[in-house]
Amino acid sequence: LHYQPQVDVTTGAVVGAEALLRWHDPVLGDVSPARFIPVAEATGLILPLSDWVLETACTQIAAWVAMGTPVHVAINISAQQFGQRNLPDKVLSALERTGALAQWLGIEITESVAMTQPEQAREQLNALVGLGCSVALDDFGTGYSSLAYLKALPVSKLKIDQSFMKGIPLESNDVTIAKAIMALAHSLGLKVVAEGVET
Repeated sequence: LHYQPQVDVTTGAVVGAEALLRWHDPVLGDVSPARFIPVAEATGLILPLSDWVLETACTQIAAWVAMGTPVHVAINISAQQFGQRNLPDKVLSALERTGALAQWLGIEITESVAMTQPEQAREQLNALVGLGCSVALDDFGTGYSSLAYLKALPVSKLKIDQSFMKGIPLESNDVTIAKAIMALAHSLGLKVVAEGVET
């Protein structure tokens, strides 16, 4: 896992991190997640891989808290993992095994995963929030973008998809869409993360 920092644009402070799965092969070099994640999903390996990510991220959270430098860490939940009814139990078990506190763990799901089965999504996410985790809606603006579902789900953060960020500041449509998402999020009392901001 690599931990990509999330930085507050006002203060410059690191306010969290996203745990990202990376694979370096001695022969192939760096293998893109765009290449190995679909293979993991197609073969069913995504479930044990997702369990490993959860456990490893929780272990890191506990270590940072023990060092006196707590960091909120977000993990991505795959569609197959989210489809498991025992996901909240798995998260609770990982927290208990590692000694991590739920308040430092963020759960990220994409719009498309949340909207495929909205009732199950609400159940699962409410259970995870009940544990003390936070929930972020990833790739916002690229899926269904149903405002009704956004209102119904216990989401505390929206992540603006990087496809909208690439054109800023030159593409006026990207600027307008990003401003609209930020205004919507802030009016709902949600935090906003812009993806793909490397400079």
